[in-house]
Amino acid sequence: MDVARVKEKIKTRFVPVQLCKEGIKKISDVMDGLDRHTMKYCPWKEYGYAPEVSFSIAHSHDCIYLKYFVKEKEIRAHANQLQGPVWEDACVEFFVSFDGDGGYYNFEFNCLGTFLAAFGPSKTERKFLEMNVMKQIVTHASIIRNEHDDIQWELAAAIPVGCFAHSSIGKLNGISCDANFYKCGDLLIDPHFVAWSDIESPVPNFHLPEYFGMLEFN
Repeated sequence: MDVARVKEKIKTRFVPVQLCKEGIKKISDVMDGLDRHTMKYCPWKEYGYAPEVSFSIAHSHDCIYLKYFVKEKEIRAHANQLQGPVWEDACVEFFVSFDGDGGYYNFEFNCLGTFLAAFGPSKTERKFLEMNVMKQIVTHASIIRNEHDDIQWELAAAIPVGCFAHSSIGKLNGISCDANFYKCGDLLIDPHFVAWSDIESPVPNFHLPEYFGMLEFN
């Protein structure tokens, strides 16, 4: 008998900070004090290496704030332009869909803070967000090498609601959405694919919205 999958859920915290006033560094500091959620699933066992990854998420009335905390044995940071192949580098990702918009957004960031963003109904049907939309997103990255030769890096990102250009969103308060969080590094010595909400697929594929968890914006 099939066992129903338990859907992961996060009730995101409202924080009274504004990107335009406080700036991304202040927001990054605020995120340090919030609950952290672990990416604990490695859906593809042939990719056995799993870096330590957690993230925090919060929101204001008109902005989603993310911060990722990563510890891994190596990094790669070649992509340095918007919409570049950041998934080949040390990369963290946020996929999200809102009811009725016919698709989902993927936001992908490497350890330098370089990112891409797109929208569409499937992996093979993606369209990059317009550049004027992309430029609303702000990131802050830091990289630290510790005494055990692991590399620790952090990435904070602020995504204003205006970036969800294919959705009808006013304020975030009181709405819910489906989402997943990922860590990958396709061209690292040890490629890996780690997720917050588990995935069932014969090959690595993050573009499976049926396996998204749930976010509730309080």
